[in-house]
Amino acid sequence: MRATVLAQAVAILLALAPGTLEDRWFRLGLSTLFVQWVTLLSLMILCQIQKRWPHQTPKQLAILALSVLLSCTALVSLVAYGLLTGKGWEAQVEPGLFILHNLLIAGIVGVIGLQFYLMHLERHQRIAAQSRAELDALQARIRPHFLFNSLNTTAELTRQDPEAAEQALLNLSNLFRAALKAGESSHLKAELELADAYLSLESWRLGSRLSVSRQIPEHLPDIPLPTLTLQPLLENAVRYGIESNPSPGTIQVQVLLSEKHLTLLIQNPLPATDAERLKGNGMAIENIRQRLALMYDDRARLTTGEVEGEYRVKLVIPFQETNACAP
Repeated sequence: MRATVLAQAVAILLALAPGTLEDRWFRLGLSTLFVQWVTLLSLMILCQIQKRWPHQTPKQLAILALSVLLSCTALVSLVAYGLLTGKGWEAQVEPGLFILHNLLIAGIVGVIGLQFYLMHLERHQRIAAQSRAELDALQARIRPHFLFNSLNTTAELTRQDPEAAEQALLNLSNLFRAALKAGESSHLKAELELADAYLSLESWRLGSRLSVSRQIPEHLPDIPLPTLTLQPLLENAVRYGIESNPSPGTIQVQVLLSEKHLTLLIQNPLPATDAERLKGNGMAIENIRQRLALMYDDRARLTTGEVEGEYRVKLVIPFQETNACAP
């Protein structure tokens, strides 16, 4: 689309050039037909080349694109000259000079277009590098306090239930592995499995004080997520909804699917005191919100608040119906 718009702008400039004897509307029609044929033919050839040789450097692509543009310009100029003169058009220059003029115009326009392309590519690379650096920094700021609590829990389980201690160590290794993958991306199924591993460790530690209610569809879309997106949300739910309350509580995890979005709800009891309620762990929430923004821009939303006497975290993630469902 950008190439065709640029080509049409060139056709308009050619039609408005002073010193032409033809009617300007007639010249605009011929220029549009000529320029668009060159543009579409060049794009078609470049697309085929990209399919067959996808791994090329920007410099190679620039040279290749300019070569294809000049070759198509020469070919279309030769065909157009023959067709127009055959229909009675009185050419003011010889065929060679006609082709040379068109090649000069195409070369100038091509160099300008490639310059804008290289500027856009450099800007895209800078933004990608900056986003990756910010993602790494935000990931590193999340402090996995659960690792220390889990070590104590596993130490106690080694005497009471060796099999449970072994499973706890496996879950803990998965959590350590995820914590070390700073800045990397994961997907929804892996994040839910990691959340289950965390809740399993906390269930051993808290015993009957913690209950978990899950409402998750059997088939889920394979949606990408930043690593350790769900676990810090559940850590907040355990820390402020269960540990701060003297009575047992339930954490609800629910996944809802619509045509274009996946909604994940995490709901837990409110802290027993207003001081704990105001304290909260807003840093983790804000970090996750920023990490989602780096991956999805403004298409993903993370909201929190009190709903029906409980604290609820709502995460809305876009997806397409064509996404493959995770088994």
